[in-house]
Amino acid sequence: MKRWSGWFLGVAALLGGAAQAEQIGSVDTAFQWIGPDHKIVVEAYDDPKVGGVTCYVSRAKTGGIKGAVGLAEDKAEASIACRQVGPVTFTQPLPAREEVFNERLSVLFKRLRIVRMVDKSRNALVYLTYSDRLVDGSPMNAITAVAVDRGTAIPLK
Repeated sequence: MKRWSGWFLGVAALLGGAAQAEQIGSVDTAFQWIGPDHKIVVEAYDDPKVGGVTCYVSRAKTGGIKGAVGLAEDKAEASIACRQVGPVTFTQPLPAREEVFNERLSVLFKRLRIVRMVDKSRNALVYLTYSDRLVDGSPMNAITAVAVDRGTAIPLK
């Protein structure tokens, strides 16, 4: 028993450091007799290295029995809008390209990813969302940008 409790604590510690989505709301898109309805969820992600920037992502979430037990594979489509919600600050220098968030869309293989890119010449942060699988991904993607005031230089690694 002690062995398992240590394992669970280790996993909880690892997951606790990951960026978590805050669900803003959802709308039902299809009624399901058993289990939750199919829906579109809107989630907010605060960029962990850039204070004052929040990304809002809308995506489909499969309901029904498979959705209730976590076996459903959600659609690859997602929409993203990142906005300046406060003064932009940087906790550390940013790489030119970095995965900021990822979320599981199926039991094993499919993930929704958000990547931040720095557009140095325009002093802007560009965010790209897409999904991928272990073998092949989806060409469906969405992009948004946050302009940073010219008086605030984006620190690069």
